[in-house]
Formats: sequence, structure tokens, C-alpha cells
Amino acid sequence: MSEEGACEVLADCVRAGQGRKGRGRQAGTGRAGSWSPRPHFEPSHTPRTMGEVEISARAYVKMCLHAARYPHAAVNGLLLAQAPQAGGCLCLSDCVPLFHSHLALSVMLEVALNQVDVWGAQGSLVVAGYYHANASMNDQSPGPLALKIAGRIAEFFPGAVLIMLDNRKLVPQPRVPPIIVLETRDRRWVPKDKNLVMWRDWEESRQLLRALLEGRAHQLLVDFDAHLDDIRRDWTNQQLNNEISQWVAAANGSA
Repeated sequence: MSEEGACEVLADCVRAGQGRKGRGRQAGTGRAGSWSPRPHFEPSHTPRTMGEVEISARAYVKMCLHAARYPHAAVNGLLLAQAPQAGGCLCLSDCVPLFHSHLALSVMLEVALNQVDVWGAQGSLVVAGYYHANASMNDQSPGPLALKIAGRIAEFFPGAVLIMLDNRKLVPQPRVPPIIVLETRDRRWVPKDKNLVMWRDWEESRQLLRALLEGRAHQLLVDFDAHLDDIRRDWTNQQLNNEISQWVAAANGSA
């Protein structure tokens, strides 16, 4: 799809989103201009470096399900978090799958960034990072596109992280997390100290991913690409989020 064609699709998408605002399916309207997110911090509280990063089960499994949904393609998405205090723990509570076929179309990315930013505001969430899985099984390095998008997010959220999925370790029940977490240091993206990457419950996350893959829940996942093909499809993935919440509740004995 050309950028001209993308603009036409996105114009229809935005108009349809305006008509459904009251139904909660579409998270506000985006525009194909430059992304200008809500200010996340007062200037005096803007974090220049971040400490620990905590990854929730929901954020983790949705990243992996996105890669499983499109195993022969590169995929990417946005990471959401509650805005932390300066130097506090960055708790990644959710992610929004973006693309599997139009990763390089800037107009689509701008609209997605704006819509996700507006939707996240409803839950007091900010865009705090970016994840990416390369198409090649043996390539875990961030390419120019991943670096550009992550760098753009870091301009507005200095403590942003870049997560690369390790395709070699993406199995139903990995022994170790199949991800590489990077942070900015001296204007370069470098691996974050593994001792500062925390899990709300790693064993629960492992079991949840296995259960969802066995139940073929990855077929339920809707990324922004799929939403643009059919704007009735919910890119916020509420159905999948509910399944994750139910599984976690059952595992904790509260179902």
C-alpha cells in the first residue's frame, strides 16, 4: 500500500472512529501529522535515567502472541505504563500491537501513535516504550526502523525502553524470558542491566503464554494493521485482555 492509499484508508478510519466514540471501540481520533503526545511529566520531574523496569504478564504475553500470530513477518508495537516518579520503577502494564506488514509507512505510525496516546489517557497510561520482532529467526538486533521509532518515543518519554523479541527463544514455555530490554545511554540504545529487569510473576507469565497458545488465543489478537483492513476489529484487544485477566484470576484462586 502506498502512503497516498494509506492516507485514504486512515481518513475513513478516523471518520469511523469519530462516529463510534460513545461505544468505546475506537479510542479517539488520530491525525496523520506529527505525533504530539500529552505531556507526561512536569519539567522538574522529567526522569533522565530510569531504574528498574517491571514487565506485567499482560504486556509480555501480548508481545509474544503478536509474534506468534504472524510468525513469518516482522511485528512491532507500543508499550504502555503508568507514568513513574523520577527514578522510580517503570511498570509496563500493557502493550498495543501495531503492524505486521506496513511497518515503514510513517503516516500509519503517526495515526497509531496519536490514537494509542488518547486511548491510554483514559486509563492514565503513557506510551513508555516500543517492542519489535524481526522477521529473521536469528536477528535480534534493532534495525534503523526500530531505532527511529524508539528514539521518537524517548524524545517525549526519556526513560523509554526498547524491547527486542528473541525469535530463537519464542517457544510456548521458555526457560528464560525471550526478550532483550534496551535503554538509551549517551544517545545509544544498549542492553539494560538484567538485574534491573523485573517480572511481576515470571512463572505465571510462562504458564499463561503456554495456555493461551494452546488455546490458539493468538488468533484473537488484532493489531493496528488488521484494524485498518477492517475498522470493526478492536485494536485495543479487549476480548484478549479479558481472557488474560480471567486466567490470572483463576491462577490466583480468585475466579
